[in-house]
Amino acid sequence: MGSEEEPKEGFPKMMNPGKATILALGKAFPHQLVMQEFLVDGYFKNTNCDDPDLRKKLSRLCKTTTVKTRYVVMSEEILKQYPELAIEGLPTVKQRLDICNDAVTEMAVEASRVCIKKWGRPISDLTHLVYVSSSEARLPGGDLYLAKGLGLSPETQRVMLYFMGCSGGAAGLRVAKDIAENNPGSRILLATSETTIIGFKPPSADRPYDLVGAALFGDGAGAMIIGSDPVLSIERPLFELHTAIQNFLPDTEKTIDGKLTEEGISFKLARELPQIIEDNVESFCEKLMATVGLTDKDYNKMFWAVHPGGPAILNRIEKRLDLFPEKLSASRRALMDYGNASSNTIVYVLEYMIEEILKKKKQQKKESQEEESEWGLILAFGPGVTFEGILARNLTV
Repeated sequence: MGSEEEPKEGFPKMMNPGKATILALGKAFPHQLVMQEFLVDGYFKNTNCDDPDLRKKLSRLCKTTTVKTRYVVMSEEILKQYPELAIEGLPTVKQRLDICNDAVTEMAVEASRVCIKKWGRPISDLTHLVYVSSSEARLPGGDLYLAKGLGLSPETQRVMLYFMGCSGGAAGLRVAKDIAENNPGSRILLATSETTIIGFKPPSADRPYDLVGAALFGDGAGAMIIGSDPVLSIERPLFELHTAIQNFLPDTEKTIDGKLTEEGISFKLARELPQIIEDNVESFCEKLMATVGLTDKDYNKMFWAVHPGGPAILNRIEKRLDLFPEKLSASRRALMDYGNASSNTIVYVLEYMIEEILKKKKQQKKESQEEESEWGLILAFGPGVTFEGILARNLTV
């Protein structure tokens, strides 16, 4: 750590002592893969709906979301067992939670195991657990069931973040960073897990906004391990988490509006959400970048790991910040392959980001190009409207 020699090939760059780092990533999905081109027929068949106008609208939305594939817990088997889920107006929250509670735990356990295996240290070295979900509700919470499923020590210190929506993954990363930096030697498992069954509904002309969710959202789980001062003989840090902030925008709480009712969760996304994000994203980014002296002139030298809430949000950010198209390619790829999987999606974006960074480094060495900045931003937007942001350093070589 104290050496000033150039890092060797395959070893991480010099890190700042005490700063939190992401040490491993993992993901998991349910078995049901949905191809976007077949979604409309399957959805209308499974819900016994034959409204031609709604069918046309969903067909249009399926194209504009840019999603190609998604994984979902919902299946024909579940609908056969619980046919009431496809019927308008029935009280089904108990059935939904029974399915969701088991599904999110199963996916979180699988993603965590993948992450722990990549990390390379024994599970007994984990000291803390941060668990994030907007897809379940129970006491005790999913954090305990995840800890039990993994066989974590009863002394593992747990934090649970519920109903933070799309900003939940970045919020969990901010919390894990604080824990790591205030507890030397700690190793934090951050797990996120989501399923859309909690809000699954048949198409209705009275709820046209539900069709956006049907065309956009997916299920899955993500996991990260966070800690400061990595043991370089075992651990391979990916990103250093330099500065993390959260801001909410006053008087925008109805822009992303969700309620847990007897029929499950109902969501409303206001049309002005992409515009609100565009109007506020630049000043938010500037706050983070100013901590290390970066300015708007550095936008296209940095990496951008942005939660893909939808193509309109990514397009607005790209336009406002005048980003090169490739700057948001990791976000667009995650959206295309997995849909908007709520809190999980930032994990998928970071995996694609690492892949692209390594590919670009090989190309730069081959063509003797100037290397890009090691700095970048991790961004997500959720109910509030809440902005989550982390200024990060790429540590991969």
